[in-house]
Amino acid sequence: MAKVTSAAMAAIFAIGVAGCTQNINPTDIDRAAIGAAAGATIAHVAGKDESDVYKAAAAGAAAGAVCNDVGFCE
Repeated sequence: MAKVTSAAMAAIFAIGVAGCTQNINPTDIDRAAIGAAAGATIAHVAGKDESDVYKAAAAGAAAGAVCNDVGFCE
């Protein structure tokens, strides 16, 4: 359950951080990179294993890439 919680927290944080880039008109790739960095950072700081860091980065990248598509960070 801790793995899911870490990935979910990374996704939520990534959406929020990716939404803060409105003034620079970021692309989906930019938001995905921001989300991946945020997810990996959260998992690493939380002391998770390396595989969990990768999973959180993937969750953050996915959340960052689609946040404008779902209308969250327009």
